[in-house]
Amino acid sequence: MPRYATIVTADDGAEIVSAIGEFEGTSLPHRSGRFEQVAPGVRIGMVRGGLDEAVAGFGFPRQGLGPAAVRTATAGLKAMAAPSADARPARPASARLRRKPARKVRKAKAAKAAPSDSVTHG
Repeated sequence: MPRYATIVTADDGAEIVSAIGEFEGTSLPHRSGRFEQVAPGVRIGMVRGGLDEAVAGFGFPRQGLGPAAVRTATAGLKAMAAPSADARPARPASARLRRKPARKVRKAKAAKAAPSDSVTHG
């Protein structure tokens, strides 16, 4: 029985195997997407031109960086972290705490005159 794979195109342009099925008969299944007959070793998730476990033009994409790329990136990060020779040493932080200003004392409010019982006008 021939094996057919549904091929989808990712955002970056890679062609990825989305589904695989074996169909009897001469016509392709009627579904949306692009179909292609594939070899028996092709599995879901493989990309066209992948390098890992390659089978009949399909393989899995490389997942990580190679050892040389990791060494180069690590050396670059170490060089950025190391202080340069012409840089002055940082000034040590002061051990004294900053003194807070004293609180302002509120002014006393003027006392209101007590109401008198006498009539002021009249």
